[in-house]
Amino acid sequence: MSSAVLAWRQFRFERRMFWRNPSAAFFNFALPLLFLVLIASAFGADRKELNVLVPGLAGLAVMATTFTALAFNLTFLREQGILKRIYGTPMPTGSYFTGVIGNAVANAVVQVALVVVIGHVAYHVSWPRDWGALILFTLLGVTCFGALGVAFSHAIPNFDAAPAYTNAVFLPAIFISGVFYDANNLPAVLSGIAEALPLKHVIDGLSGGLVTGQGVSHHLTALGVILAWTAVGLFFAIAKFRWE
Repeated sequence: MSSAVLAWRQFRFERRMFWRNPSAAFFNFALPLLFLVLIASAFGADRKELNVLVPGLAGLAVMATTFTALAFNLTFLREQGILKRIYGTPMPTGSYFTGVIGNAVANAVVQVALVVVIGHVAYHVSWPRDWGALILFTLLGVTCFGALGVAFSHAIPNFDAAPAYTNAVFLPAIFISGVFYDANNLPAVLSGIAEALPLKHVIDGLSGGLVTGQGVSHHLTALGVILAWTAVGLFFAIAKFRWE
């Protein structure tokens, strides 16, 4: 059986396992949508706030379904000895991780699509103005945060510590990167930190595709920052990976 077929079967298995855990599936998909409904309802018809909120929550969805999910899951699989047992099977390593990461990518794409559709249908936010920029920055965000999630899992000592470790990164990142408000209004110190992190640049790219219509050429700095973090994440994800 070819590696591609094994990767596809692993992906299908990961999807079944995901949906067989209803609580995890619910919170994976419900959290960004819950934020959207609650905050958008509070702002009402304020178009400016909604134009900030929708791409911000799309960026949050990308980070939550890749960075947070992979850091949690790989820590659990390693601690339970599942990764070690998988390593002892004939399945190629590449096929296994293609299936695992493909599952995270599928969740991220579905969540971004839901945020965009509900934002348009329920709150009359315009359809994406530049589909190319939206797709590119979604895929770049998934790749970047997926690599960083795998890399960050190496720093988590055990599964009990996983929530504290991941939230220590995830929560500050979403609050200073413009998920719920315009990051340009932050104090200079926090703005500088946000500029150095990838989430703000993913959100800027998504905002260009969704709201302003500014294509990739208007976000070359964001592109560079995301690619740099992707390279760092891939390096540590591969160099520091351990099966047990």
